[in-house]
Amino acid sequence: MSKPPGGPEGLAIHERAISQPSSNEVLIRVAAAGLNRTDVIQRGGRANLPEGASDILGLEVSRTIAQLGSDVSGISVGDEVVALTDSGGYAEYVAVPAGQVAPVPPGLDLLDAAGIPEVAATVVLNVLLNGRYQEGETVLVHGGTGGIGAFTIQLVKALGGTVFATAGSAGKCARVRSWGADAAINYREEEFDQRGAGPWRC
Repeated sequence: MSKPPGGPEGLAIHERAISQPSSNEVLIRVAAAGLNRTDVIQRGGRANLPEGASDILGLEVSRTIAQLGSDVSGISVGDEVVALTDSGGYAEYVAVPAGQVAPVPPGLDLLDAAGIPEVAATVVLNVLLNGRYQEGETVLVHGGTGGIGAFTIQLVKALGGTVFATAGSAGKCARVRSWGADAAINYREEEFDQRGAGPWRC
């Protein structure tokens, strides 16, 4: 049942039929779902969702495969997974294209794992694919303590790069350095472009 746009006070629990996966989808029994800015935008009535997407919030989930579509292979019922959804993650079950599903990363519990797919997809797309990052390059990360920033810092360091990160306080600067940033710039006190750290990828 669709609710009028508004704040979190408008959220409510409803019962619906469980979605059935299409031939190229899997049905996931959800343990946890991530919270993203897109969810807030959708709740405010401004989201540009794909055609046919559910009006239920939720772009990323974790738990186990409950059912496979007829054309799906390489994964099995009972596998623990994370998934990037088109919407619908704030439900007990959600159908997701099999290509948007991955194993739970080693060392993460299901609660933490649910917050990985959206940020990982965003960073890999923008830094590795569109940005064509190469080992040894220097990357400038704005907003280093946000989810995107934290993931980018750790990914670039793991791939042999140098990271400069901006943040808005001394405490936040210390945090990004603890995650591996080679230098932290408090943008309230210093202009980031005054640092000699090229070549830059912004």
